[in-house]
Amino acid sequence: MSVKDKLQTMDYEVSLESRAAADAWLDGHKRRFGHFIGGKWVKPAKAQMLPSFAPATGEVLAEIAVGTKAEVTAATKAARAAQKDWAKTSGHKRAAYLRALARLIEKHAGVLAVLEALDNGKPIRETTNVDIPASVQHFDHHAGWAELIEAEFPGHEPVGVAGQIIPWNFPLLMVAWKVAPALAAGNTIVLKPAEFTSLTALYFAELVIAAGLPDGVVNIVTGPGETGALLVDADVDKIAFTGSTEVGKLIRRRIAGTGKHLTLELGGKSPFIVFDDADLDAAADGLADAIWFNQGESCCAGSRLLVQEGIAGRLLEKVKARMAAIRIGHSLDKTVDMGAIVDPVQLERIKRMVAEGTTDGAKVWHAPCVLPAEGCYYTPTLVTEAGTANILMQEEVFGPVLSVLTFRTQKEAVALANNSRYGLAASVWSETVSRALEVAAALKAGAVWVNGASMFDASVGFGGMRESGFGREGGREGMTAYLVPKAERKLKDLKAEAAPIGGNAKDIDAAVEAAAGAQAAWAVKAAAERGTVLRRIAETLEARADDFARKLEAAGESRKAAKAEVATAIRRLFTAAALADKFDGVVHTAPLRGVAFAMNEPFGVLGIACPPEALLIAPVTLTAHALAAGNAVVLVPGAVLAGDMKALFAGLPVNVVTGNPAANALLLARHAMVDALWSFAGDRAAQEAAAADNMKRTWAGMTKAWDWKNGSLTSGKALMERATEVKNIWVPWGDQN
Repeated sequence: MSVKDKLQTMDYEVSLESRAAADAWLDGHKRRFGHFIGGKWVKPAKAQMLPSFAPATGEVLAEIAVGTKAEVTAATKAARAAQKDWAKTSGHKRAAYLRALARLIEKHAGVLAVLEALDNGKPIRETTNVDIPASVQHFDHHAGWAELIEAEFPGHEPVGVAGQIIPWNFPLLMVAWKVAPALAAGNTIVLKPAEFTSLTALYFAELVIAAGLPDGVVNIVTGPGETGALLVDADVDKIAFTGSTEVGKLIRRRIAGTGKHLTLELGGKSPFIVFDDADLDAAADGLADAIWFNQGESCCAGSRLLVQEGIAGRLLEKVKARMAAIRIGHSLDKTVDMGAIVDPVQLERIKRMVAEGTTDGAKVWHAPCVLPAEGCYYTPTLVTEAGTANILMQEEVFGPVLSVLTFRTQKEAVALANNSRYGLAASVWSETVSRALEVAAALKAGAVWVNGASMFDASVGFGGMRESGFGREGGREGMTAYLVPKAERKLKDLKAEAAPIGGNAKDIDAAVEAAAGAQAAWAVKAAAERGTVLRRIAETLEARADDFARKLEAAGESRKAAKAEVATAIRRLFTAAALADKFDGVVHTAPLRGVAFAMNEPFGVLGIACPPEALLIAPVTLTAHALAAGNAVVLVPGAVLAGDMKALFAGLPVNVVTGNPAANALLLARHAMVDALWSFAGDRAAQEAAAADNMKRTWAGMTKAWDWKNGSLTSGKALMERATEVKNIWVPWGDQN
């Protein structure tokens, strides 16, 4: 036999990483864990305990306590008691604490990597090379934001106490994603890790002690989903949740009307688009990373392969060859590519969804991989001939299952990619950069990777659109999620209104349909052109200033106040016009031979329900900034100037609906084609609960007495940020220079 033949027939030997240090730590706690509250371990005497299994073998690694209302209340009280002093701690000192946590994670990297692999089932190679280093980076990066917070975020203060609920797919990394920005901004925390994978979060609690953080700044309560529900209801100022869309909707409905801040990073069904000019070998490798990394248990897994028809056969041959070569085995084996599914419950869900997809006509090919005799494993799977409505094309499997569709044209590719309720991430593969960027801009996704997949960095925000959630984690955008303008905190509270009955449903439907039809054309206009249109409207209002002032006088305003309101409305129009081509995105300094840039994109159709006061300033200010950002508007102004608003914005994607703003606001909140809602009238709880159905973004302003004459909160950049969502596009450019 030749050397070549021997090399081709050689196989890997099992090479298990030592678990001695992890076992010693578990044994040191007698493999029974309580909660971490107020800087101390709390072990209720009669606590219900949950087993934490190793998915690779089924062995019980430890038992964790089930948090009850008593423990959640104690944790939130500890966080509340610590928050004031933590917020007063200088950014420089908070940065030192964050750097200390980063160094401690580095110091304990070996045992953390083993513990994570054992508890989650993912390969030790991934925990060592991805999860732990990325966790370190997030603490280091956000230490920098803490250092700069006074200069970079003037006029802002911490939200307060943050309740954080994290998933089981990246346990320690999700701790870093949530905890680091919250601490940097001056918030205190109550963290609820996933019931399947709590061990590295509990190890992190010991690092919090070692770093010397004040008692109560970080609190950790373990337990199942019921414990998370208790945290959602508890005395916290913000909920940050990563998990399924279904649970995200429940959380949003549960906190509707409470005024709690909310960040949701939810499910996805990410398209992986390959054009006929792509590097097919690179695309096949990228696809393997996109879907079989972490056993496919990733919200941004490239689980929908959209491939141009002419190259589909060649690409699938390459994909099958890579699938067949995947090594599956024990999570501590340094030679495996894929580990175990996190829990039998998840494994059964994968099997059930694949069976349902097959029943509905899909063809399934399982890679000829050898599975271990024991443990919780699933074979890498390729699904073809599934229609667009098939469950395997529409819903998140959260496993190593890839579904394939072909397309003929670029337009069809974009339509198929956007044919989803989700909008978390996407990959575009093409050697024609103009095509790749045009497609990237057209996709409804919070992150788009060009000729790559699964690129992340602490400096680049990550989060979804549509039913993949809202808010961003990482970078500047992630920091703003844990801060609030001081001026907003000083606004007086208004009494909640009862939910009104009625509304003009037919008029709302017609207005929304018209807005949806006009939005795309308005959004693609050059920003400068949108600014020019708004300047002309400002000039029109200026020419009719006396007429509008008289109408405001007739509505009860003094002559002086009426003239001042008209003058302010004119200035707001000019401000929005100026911002149209000056509200720029940013280029991130990610570790990439290429560029990662953030684009500010309009929501689409934005509903606006105006307040009973500020009859001219409010509709003009809100509509002007929404238009400047590229949105189409359904406007519900006060009755006094409804006709004038129609005339003022005639010819633009602004559809004015008359009637009770409070009642019509609820109709807008319920409407599936409305992408965002700014409401200053009606029942906040009812509107926010209704908006959860399609996860539309809401600004519920009716509970505060907004000072419409002061533009710091209701005009300018602050309002443009409310009118847009951020898409981050990653574009590598090679290594030849």
